Amino acid sequence: MQGHCDELNYSISQIDPKKTINVGGFRLNPDGTMKDKKVPLARSETHLSELLEEVCNSMNDYALHVDPDTQHKQYKRFAPRSGGAPGDFPDFNHFEFGGPDASNALKFACETLVDELEDVIISLFRRDTERVSEELCSRVSDYCKDSSHTNEEL
Repeated sequence: MQGHCDELNYSISQIDPKKTINVGGFRLNPDGTMKDKKVPLARSETHLSELLEEVCNSMNDYALHVDPDTQHKQYKRFAPRSGGAPGDFPDFNHFEFGGPDASNALKFACETLVDELEDVIISLFRRDTERVSEELCSRVSDYCKDSSHTNEEL
């Protein structure tokens, strides 16, 4: 779950925060002028829906990471994003790569999660809620039960 939230946050951060989109049509002001309602494009329902359609494709850039100190297992991004700094490359020694089957399974799990929770995910990101993945795990779904003891988090 953390992975697809990270991908959404990154995609949102790439949009100019000054860009807006009209929502809800136009309203007439008391003085007879038209007023349109605008929201930031990056957090509009339309834009977030489009991002959710693509986010699971990014799961090919994730693999199981084993923390060398705690042995905690978690899916993390191993592929640096385009335009990233050389220091963005992770230590590959702590990743477990399971090949195409593992990538496909992770992508399928992501798609299942998005299908089930799309409206909730969009709602949380529209409100600019911090810690979206924790909110989804603890309050909305039972995917993570107790994330502090979960061996493999999505």
